Amino acid sequence: MSAPTLNQFQQQVSELLLRHRSLLDVMSKFGQSGAAVNRAVTKAVTDCGCIELNARKQQYIKESNLEDAKETLQSHLTGDVCEPCRDAMKAELGRNLFYMTALCNHLDIKLDEVIAEESNKCSTLGLFNLT
Repeated sequence: MSAPTLNQFQQQVSELLLRHRSLLDVMSKFGQSGAAVNRAVTKAVTDCGCIELNARKQQYIKESNLEDAKETLQSHLTGDVCEPCRDAMKAELGRNLFYMTALCNHLDIKLDEVIAEESNKCSTLGLFNLT
């Protein structure tokens, strides 16, 4: 079975969204689902412990170029996400994607166009995209 295209997924979301037909409901669910993603990651650190964060100020070297800076900057993350935490994160990310897609539907925006334009911007700007 092949993965659905973005257009197919967007159509599926349109057909399934019954309870939250209001744009305001979709926006609030999108925000709530984003918070749930953050919570799933937080629980992987604080409840499970499969990953750890050791955050501190990033050390920028003024004389380095952008490629060197990219190599020296850290994610502050150590460890590997365990399978139960990965499943929880994927579920929350999926819900977030669902509501983002529903928001696109309400605003008559094609999800594949959003991704294509963002990818094009990343390709064009490269490191200057600063994402």
